[in-house]
Amino acid sequence: MLNKFDPEIYYALKKEEERQRNTINLIPSENIVSKNVLKLVGSVFTNKYAEGYPGKRYYGGCEYVDMVEKIAIERACKLFKSDHANVQPHSGSQANMAVYFSVLKPGDKILAMHISSGGHLTHGVKVNFSGMLYNTCFYSVDRETELIDYEKVREIAIKEKPKIIVCGSSSYSRIIDFEKFSQIAKEVNAYLLSDIAHIAGLIVADLHPSPVGFSEFVTSTTHKTLRGPRGGLILCNKEFKEKIDSIIIPGIQGGPLVHVIAGKAIAFKEAMTEKFKKYQEQIVKNCKKLCEELKKRGYRIVSGGTDTHLFVIDLRDKGIIGFEAQITLEKVGIITNKNLIPFDPLSPSITSGIRIGTPCITSRGMKEKEMVLIAEWIDEGLKNRNNEKILNEIRKKVRRFASEFPIYPE
Repeated sequence: MLNKFDPEIYYALKKEEERQRNTINLIPSENIVSKNVLKLVGSVFTNKYAEGYPGKRYYGGCEYVDMVEKIAIERACKLFKSDHANVQPHSGSQANMAVYFSVLKPGDKILAMHISSGGHLTHGVKVNFSGMLYNTCFYSVDRETELIDYEKVREIAIKEKPKIIVCGSSSYSRIIDFEKFSQIAKEVNAYLLSDIAHIAGLIVADLHPSPVGFSEFVTSTTHKTLRGPRGGLILCNKEFKEKIDSIIIPGIQGGPLVHVIAGKAIAFKEAMTEKFKKYQEQIVKNCKKLCEELKKRGYRIVSGGTDTHLFVIDLRDKGIIGFEAQITLEKVGIITNKNLIPFDPLSPSITSGIRIGTPCITSRGMKEKEMVLIAEWIDEGLKNRNNEKILNEIRKKVRRFASEFPIYPE
């Protein structure tokens, strides 16, 4: 038994289970997998090396891992209506890396959303490989509306002539018009990469337009709204199949994580159900309700609201920075992350805002009425951030409340 063999790790495991059960997780990039996914990720598939692809492995004994990967590929293609899927990327970052390596050379130009407007590290930020290897330029949201100005994106693209345009984000809360991005990319003879890591589940449920058919490449993680194991995914037109596959292995990865691919296959099947669609619908309902309740309490929401699973709160008029808000809310058992706001005057380590999302709490069965309580506790906690007695009282309420909801999706 683990508790006898390694009590230190066992202790950390049990405490993490307790933490997840007794807190409210509002980080939009986190979710909780089903028991079936959890079982596969901890299965004997973790023992198998399988470099290469089904039918073309560098190791023997791959009959059943070939079966698993073929199923995962077929399900991903069916789910997203894509020509080809590569299910081997260990993360969304490596999925993006594979796309860049397949069509770019060092020094080529990337045009992507600025990180303060919602972009991701792998979209050309200088401290990331994407900014180190490539020449990057950025578009931002409009200063007044905090929405993407597609005409401005077009003007920048015409001026900069990028080799690839990246759309998709980690904190932009509005619908992204992939068709408009496609038109811009075609006008400047650029490839289009749509990073749907955050919104993949919404796309599957037809709650957000799909980029498939408009983009040469689509990348995603599998663990956010898609509610699968931690990992990455690449979808592409069939003309890029061989190039993408050869970049993943032998280009940037070795042996695929077969146990994780098995978990992805399960998650893709779960995502084909009507139950999953209703879950995605509830994510959006919860997000809109929580956003509305915080607005009622005087919080300024970036862009004024949300169409998706997340939103960002601008805390500048509350006299609190994002880092402090994150720490305060964690004290009361509400887990968030500090986040840049558009044109943020503060650094990414401090920030002027926090990011809020509802995938995880929706997986646990919370609905609109629970959002009212959560908004009240957020407001009460931030207002009383210097009063340990009140924070402790809120913490007790949150603990009792959270423990009533299961930590696995039904």
